[in-house]
Amino acid sequence: MKDLDAEALYQTLAEQIRPQVSPATALVGIYTGGLWLAERLHRELGIAQPLGAIDVSFYRDDYASKGLHAKPQKTDIPFNVDGAHVILVDDVLFTGRTTRAAVNELFDFGRPAMVELAVLVDRGSRELPVAARYCAHTLPTPLAREQNLDLRRDEDGVFSLQLTQANR
Repeated sequence: MKDLDAEALYQTLAEQIRPQVSPATALVGIYTGGLWLAERLHRELGIAQPLGAIDVSFYRDDYASKGLHAKPQKTDIPFNVDGAHVILVDDVLFTGRTTRAAVNELFDFGRPAMVELAVLVDRGSRELPVAARYCAHTLPTPLAREQNLDLRRDEDGVFSLQLTQANR
């Protein structure tokens, strides 16, 4: 895999979303990488609705086999979900299971008019019928299952992507 410029990908993603932003648009970032992206998008796109954050730890369908994430976070949806145009934001789309869990949790807060997905990178190898409406880059060849593509953020808020081996 060639080096991906996460900052350039972020700009591409922001430009894809910008024309669709309306007063009813709300962003919800999925912990952690998706929340970092959502925080920056929220600020730079001038979205009026407060930013939401979602942790899908208790909604994963593999919870029984994998157990609880080491550091579960608090889900915070500070806007009325009913009738909202919600854009879920995540860093990397892989199997689709995180997205499914986020949608299930979001519906516990109400019934949005529309839910869309925005991701920085689609790495392929879907296990569920999930597709991103906004995607900055799709890998031409799916990564091996034991590889992770992780979004990093430095002290200045600059993004980078790092390919790592999964701990199994």
